[in-house]
Parts: sequence; structure tokens; C-alpha cells
Amino acid sequence: MNNAESSTAASGLAWFKSSYSGTEGGQCVEVAAGSAAVHIRDSKAAAGPVLTVPRDAWAGFVGLASSEARV
Repeated sequence: MNNAESSTAASGLAWFKSSYSGTEGGQCVEVAAGSAAVHIRDSKAAAGPVLTVPRDAWAGFVGLASSEARV
């Protein structure tokens, strides 16, 4: 996992903002799926650091988060 990658290294990716993001500029993340990894960044600091995780780790996180949301 690379948690200090710059946004420049991930600039050719298509970024998607959370559907839960409000228009008031609250706490949001953007996600971009690469061929081998998923990249996550703060939507308010797009030029800042990017957290990069393997695709299977992201899938596990999303699966756990969605199952916890149903509790």
C-alpha cells in the first residue's frame, strides 16, 4: 500500500466523488480505479496526497462498510 503517492502520479485517472457528498463542501472522498489498485483522495485537496490500495483490499473494505451500514 502506498499512502503518500502524489495526485500527479494518479492524474490520468477518472475520479468519482461519493454520491453522499453534499453541495456544501463537506467531508468527501474521491475514488479512482486503476488496473491494479484503487486510489483515494480528499475531494477538497485534489492536488494533495493519494492513498493507494490493492483492488482486493478496497473490495473488502467496501463489503465490510456496506454490511455495517445495514446493522
